[in-house]
Amino acid sequence: MDNTFLIKLLLLQCVFVLSKAQDFDFFYFVQQWPGSYCDTKQSCCYPTTGKPAAEFGIHGLWPNYKDGTYPSNCDPNNSYDQSKISDLISQMQNDWPTLACPSSSGSTFWSHEWDKHGTCAESILDQHSYFKSALNLKSQIDLLQILQSAGINPDGGSYSLSSIKSTIQSATGYTPWIECNSGGDGNKQLYQIYMCVDSSGSNLIECPVFPNGRQCGSSIEFPSF
Repeated sequence: MDNTFLIKLLLLQCVFVLSKAQDFDFFYFVQQWPGSYCDTKQSCCYPTTGKPAAEFGIHGLWPNYKDGTYPSNCDPNNSYDQSKISDLISQMQNDWPTLACPSSSGSTFWSHEWDKHGTCAESILDQHSYFKSALNLKSQIDLLQILQSAGINPDGGSYSLSSIKSTIQSATGYTPWIECNSGGDGNKQLYQIYMCVDSSGSNLIECPVFPNGRQCGSSIEFPSF
């Protein structure tokens, strides 16, 4: 066996491993309610651009496998480069704001999302396409409007988990997964809403599997922001 053949074989194996590392079945598109993020014991910090609008904000677009596992940090050689999404920054500041402390412009948040999740979809979506896809999904799924149209308002009141799910399902045609967190008073509150998207990052689908996360009770609080 000559050296040239061995080199080619090793290169093919590397390509195969890389392609498997970037392979995935679907995305979770996750939006979070800022009032619930901030109404915790650790609280929150508004971004340097000011208090975000009282709207659901993007948390991320996360590649996942149908067995419930997910890839992460798939390509350390393709790190976040904000110059590639310069035309999207204004919209991202509105639709994908950071609430982490200390206050920041959002670039640290977006960098984390790309490096951990986006690189695992780079065989399909480059950096610009990845962030643009998430923004497009946000514009398609106006969760606050959907909920308010059914009388479910961020007023600090409690609403049944089943009514929240059925309202979103009726409006979008697909079943959401609801994640709760604990408010400052210890009550379970509406925190994040997951919708599933096909591997192109464009079309809603029924979730092949729901995530394991913080569970909700039958009645949950929808805090103001």
